[in-house]
Amino acid sequence: MSDRQQIYDTVTAQIEPFNKKGVSLADATTFQGDLEWDSLTVMDFVAAIEDEFDIIITMNMQAEIETVGQLVDAVAKLKQD
Repeated sequence: MSDRQQIYDTVTAQIEPFNKKGVSLADATTFQGDLEWDSLTVMDFVAAIEDEFDIIITMNMQAEIETVGQLVDAVAKLKQD
């Protein structure tokens, strides 16, 4: 299993408690559009991801991350640094 797949699986597992509508998740799933998250939910979720992977996601990065796939790629990049 690739690192990206492992990260994807972990990220989607972290999304589940926040996925109130039971949206099926894919790389293209958007946090605001598909999952209908407000900014508070996003902040809680980002904190959970940061704790899970022991990384820091800056506000600038958060602003650019709109989909599950973008988040997975960002986590993968941060873990390499």
